[in-house]
Amino acid sequence: MARTTGSDGEKTEAAVREAAVSLIARLGYEAMSMRQLAAEVGVQAAALYRYFPTKEDLLFTLMREHMEGLLNAWEAARPASADPVTRLAAYVENHIAFHIERRHATHVSNMELRSLSHERLTQILKMRTAYEKELRTILRDGAEAGAFEIDDTGLTAMALIQMMTGVIVWFRPGERLSLAEVTASYLSMTMRLVGATISHGTARPSGRAGDAVAL
Repeated sequence: MARTTGSDGEKTEAAVREAAVSLIARLGYEAMSMRQLAAEVGVQAAALYRYFPTKEDLLFTLMREHMEGLLNAWEAARPASADPVTRLAAYVENHIAFHIERRHATHVSNMELRSLSHERLTQILKMRTAYEKELRTILRDGAEAGAFEIDDTGLTAMALIQMMTGVIVWFRPGERLSLAEVTASYLSMTMRLVGATISHGTARPSGRAGDAVAL
């Protein structure tokens, strides 16, 4: 990474966050040192502490910003339609796109929760719960409307979150499947899981399932 010495504070802080996400994803939080991070950004190690007084402050900031971004992205993507099938399709599409674009940040947020203090862990988990509650609400509304057939809303929500987030483990741009193709396939699997149907050749749902049997 090019040196940022002489850059204004906002640009330097952004460079620190970007480099930290990459290093933590590659090395792990415990293994990454602030000295390594400073070298990656091109500043003196002491300069980092102007932005993040402790290493945990940095990790917490990265995780909080990731969750804030996810919640804001869903707020922007949330469809006006009250139809639960349409809402579920939008949730799946937004979740996959957001996490693939932020592969390293997602890895850090999932793997380094153990490195946070209890108070900060609680804050991040509350944000996660708020996001996952959106999915549970969609599933519950769909089940009540007869659009979905679900035995356990909470378990289904957890299964879907794990399935969708897991895309970052194996998906690479330019390989066999495009992002659009992956999203369409995962959306089809999601709809089958909840007992809904979508039309062939499109990632958008077509309506309710009649007798289909269903995170």
